[in-house]
Amino acid sequence: MSDGSVLVVAIDGPAGAGKSTLAQAVAEHLGVERLDTGAMYRAVAWSALQRGIDVTDSEAVAALARDTTIEVGERVLVDGHDATEAIRSAAVDAAVSAVAANPAVRAVLVARQRTWVAERGRGVVEGRDIGTVVLPDADVKIYLTAATETRARRRARERADGRSVEAVHDALVRRDRLDSSRSDSPLPSPEAVAADAKVIDSTGKSSRDVLAEVLACL
Repeated sequence: MSDGSVLVVAIDGPAGAGKSTLAQAVAEHLGVERLDTGAMYRAVAWSALQRGIDVTDSEAVAALARDTTIEVGERVLVDGHDATEAIRSAAVDAAVSAVAANPAVRAVLVARQRTWVAERGRGVVEGRDIGTVVLPDADVKIYLTAATETRARRRARERADGRSVEAVHDALVRRDRLDSSRSDSPLPSPEAVAADAKVIDSTGKSSRDVLAEVLACL
């Protein structure tokens, strides 16, 4: 257990790198809550699809983000509806990059993410730009990455929609390209992460090994 000096841990990295597993383990070690910010963007994307809103309609999706109540914990509630499994669908996978690239949506959700931390004072926050944009003053910053093939295999195991590893691989490559090239808060490459972040490549490592590397930073 930490001596209590670590208050906020930021964990960033691309899809399938193992952020959620790591964030949960670190949160349990510290005895704090964790926030999956990616689930928030997925929640907006899912809500847009449910309402028939074109995810490339920036103004409509931004208005939706402002008006939608999102609760992220063990379950993900969108306006009171349990969407925990629904936000992990292939349709949401395909739509979420457009939502995450919307500056107005990011402004809304980043404000909520900062409020979440401010209200608790401690926590583990995972995403793609937490250490660089959302919480640049986080006590510990981790950038978790892995080979695309490794990430695809992990993501295929996590999903229950029957997609092949090859299909998931292609989706991840597309997601990486979109997230890295967006103009607002792009996903940083391992070479462009926060200067004080520890970069961990989880390829070929067990979740226990990765956790041990992170705990050494606490």
